[in-house]
Amino acid sequence: MPLVDEVSAAIAEAMRKKDAARLSALRMLKAAFMNKGVENGRDLDDAEARQVVGALVKQRKDSIDQFVKGGRQELADKEAAEILVLEAYLPPAADPAAIDQAVADAIAETGATSPKDMGRVMKAAMARLAGQNVDGKTVNELVRRKLGA
Repeated sequence: MPLVDEVSAAIAEAMRKKDAARLSALRMLKAAFMNKGVENGRDLDDAEARQVVGALVKQRKDSIDQFVKGGRQELADKEAAEILVLEAYLPPAADPAAIDQAVADAIAETGATSPKDMGRVMKAAMARLAGQNVDGKTVNELVRRKLGA
């Protein structure tokens, strides 16, 4: 079943169970799918839908940081609950060893030797990790360490 349809079914289930928090997060996700579909001018495929989910999770994580800094723990908790709902629609997190290997392969492939080659290495590493749940910030830090920045 396509991811967009899975979310629609989950919305109906959340409505039946009267799970307001889950329903709110799922409706927000469906709206994001619809907005992205309108932006593309066509329905989303599963890869694009997973990118939308990943972007929403990243936004929520950034919001949590801001809310905690601002002393608004109740809002941070709400965002964390939304992340739990959204992460169910992402593939499992990539193995750290696989990330390390992808970065090493990308460095070898691009012939990178210094931090100024960072962009090429990041592009190659993220291409190798496509389809997996990987935080770009983590990959970026690993590339910086390996290139001696």
